[in-house]
Amino acid sequence: MTVPVSYQLFVYGSLRSGLRSPAYEYISRFFQFVSEAKVRGKLFDMGSYPAGIPSNEDNFIIGELYRANNENEFSWAIGQLDDYEGVTVEPDEVQLYRREITEVYLNNQKTDAWIYWYNGDVSGKEVIGSGNLIEYLQQKK
Repeated sequence: MTVPVSYQLFVYGSLRSGLRSPAYEYISRFFQFVSEAKVRGKLFDMGSYPAGIPSNEDNFIIGELYRANNENEFSWAIGQLDDYEGVTVEPDEVQLYRREITEVYLNNQKTDAWIYWYNGDVSGKEVIGSGNLIEYLQQKK
C-alpha cells in the first residue's frame, strides 16, 4: 500500500489562526497559510477542545489549510504536532487523535491534506452544527 505524500495540513481547532493559541504560534513558524477550507465531518464540543469525526454525509468542518514552508522539515514539524495532538503516546496513555490524509475543499477545488481526527467517543457531546469552532465560541460568549 502506498501512502500519499502531502505537505499540507488542515486544522479546525486550537491550531487555527483566529484562536492565537501557543500551538498556532508554533504552526505559523513551520507552515504557511493557504486558504480557509472545509472537510467532510462533524465537529463536537468536548469541553476544553473540539473533536472532528469524519463523515460521508453533507456535514462540513470549517478550518484552515496550511502548507509546509520547507518540505525537508515537514517530518520533524508534523512530529511535533503529533505530540501536541496526542497521536504519539506512551504505552499507558490513550491516543486522543489520529493523523490521516483527507480530502479538503477550498473554493471550487479539492486537494489532500493531513488532518487530526478525534480517536475517542463523542457520545452525548454537543455537535457544533456550523462546523466552525471560532463562530461557535463567539456565540457561546
